[in-house]
Amino acid sequence: MILKQKISILGCGWLGLDLALNLINNGYNVKGSATSRSSFENLKIKAIPAFIVDIKQRERVVSDFLSSDVLIISITSKSIDDFKRLITQIEKSNIKKVIFISSTSVYPNTNNITTEETPIKTSSLTEIESLFRKNKLFQSTIIRFGGLFGYDRQPGNFFKKDKKIENPEGYINFIHRDDCIQIIKNVIKSNTWNQTLNACADSHPKRRDFYKNEFKKLGKPEPMFNEESLNDYKIVTSEKLKNLLNYTFKYPDLMNY
Repeated sequence: MILKQKISILGCGWLGLDLALNLINNGYNVKGSATSRSSFENLKIKAIPAFIVDIKQRERVVSDFLSSDVLIISITSKSIDDFKRLITQIEKSNIKKVIFISSTSVYPNTNNITTEETPIKTSSLTEIESLFRKNKLFQSTIIRFGGLFGYDRQPGNFFKKDKKIENPEGYINFIHRDDCIQIIKNVIKSNTWNQTLNACADSHPKRRDFYKNEFKKLGKPEPMFNEESLNDYKIVTSEKLKNLLNYTFKYPDLMNY
């Protein structure tokens, strides 16, 4: 029997926890990290080897956590200095491959189709991406996910009551958690490294149509929209990802999932 790769997941939150469980169910040797004691205990309850790791803290990341083949980074921190310290520790570890979970928020609204070749904004996140992309001591693939949804994370609950939704004539760039997990698995399985990949569902409904539909699903009154907004938008395409990974989205149609 061929042993599957050892994988460490930095950040077992809404995406990372289900990713860990899915990988374990597929025979991978998985370690998970949390920043709080309660989340740490939750990982242990689910039989996931657990570590407390907070890159904001200056102490060294536990070497056992970085004793893996692949590191998946799924945390919200945007601190460049914290990531520089983390990368220094990755360089000294067994990790040779990294998946960095990023966001399509790196792209400006261009009122056009957005690909991986579209110029990105200057931000902490894009600088952190660059730190991983330029490192020669390990291979990195950066996945820029659109808006995450699924299960308990329903788009109809994304806005507070009486909050007007901006850009109603703009377009949605979302992705279901199930697709996120499968894409990450496919990157690992296919050894697709040194790539930057956009990951959004195939369909891009108008924000007005999408949120009306989502509010209706939850039995809520129709949402309010800011009709004065500029309706700037971007339509993020995942064609590169689909071709490289030979991937078909489980939830391609955001109006019918």
